[in-house]
Amino acid sequence: MPVLEANALHKEFHLGEHVVHALAGVNFVVEKGEFVGIMGPSGSGKSTLLHILGGLDTATKGGVILAGNDLQKLNDVQTTLARRHNIGFVFQFFNLLPTLTAEENVLLPIIIDGKNPREYSDRLENLLKLVDLTDRRHHKPDQLSGGQQQRVALARALITEPAIVLADEPTGNLDTKAGTNIMEILQRSCREMSQTVIVVTHDPRAAAYAQRVIFLRDGLIVQEYKPKESTSIAERMSGILTIMQELEA
Repeated sequence: MPVLEANALHKEFHLGEHVVHALAGVNFVVEKGEFVGIMGPSGSGKSTLLHILGGLDTATKGGVILAGNDLQKLNDVQTTLARRHNIGFVFQFFNLLPTLTAEENVLLPIIIDGKNPREYSDRLENLLKLVDLTDRRHHKPDQLSGGQQQRVALARALITEPAIVLADEPTGNLDTKAGTNIMEILQRSCREMSQTVIVVTHDPRAAAYAQRVIFLRDGLIVQEYKPKESTSIAERMSGILTIMQELEA
């Protein structure tokens, strides 16, 4: 069974008498352990799509099936629980609590869900190693670099072993080196932990780490790029840039 299915998603926004069609019938399926990138020009519907996939917004028409849950049939409380138990979010702005240490920020979803953090000690240790923050675990966000803060946010997204991680411009506030580090960690989480990841990005370098890249324009999927596994990051970037230029022509 796929981890995620988007079925004929439409999203309309009303601005006075004007109707904006942010999504105009999006269909796609994501399998377990797959790393998918979503790209497109500003206003193409990327973030709107991600928010609907994650249950943060609802579609005007169509539906989303997340880990066997039909989100359109759930009430607000059920949607919140489905989101909490099945999705890890990573945002451009790290959204860390400033009064908590790195370790405490990572464990926050466990605490919110009413579980005992001690039961996740092994998971915590493995994630801190994965994001290379074992020696910074007791530091608060203002004592960490931007790249380190994003790595905390990534570990926090993974701590509950979610069905899927949704990342919205996770490298947007980072320099090239830190951004590359984040994408490499996401790639490793797919390979080593069979984690499913969807990343919305405008950065072809970030998208090059995905196994498959979907291109949106005017609320529709207009192209898909699926390189061979042996294709280098540089070659993938070149292929992505070529498609972007074709779509903008």
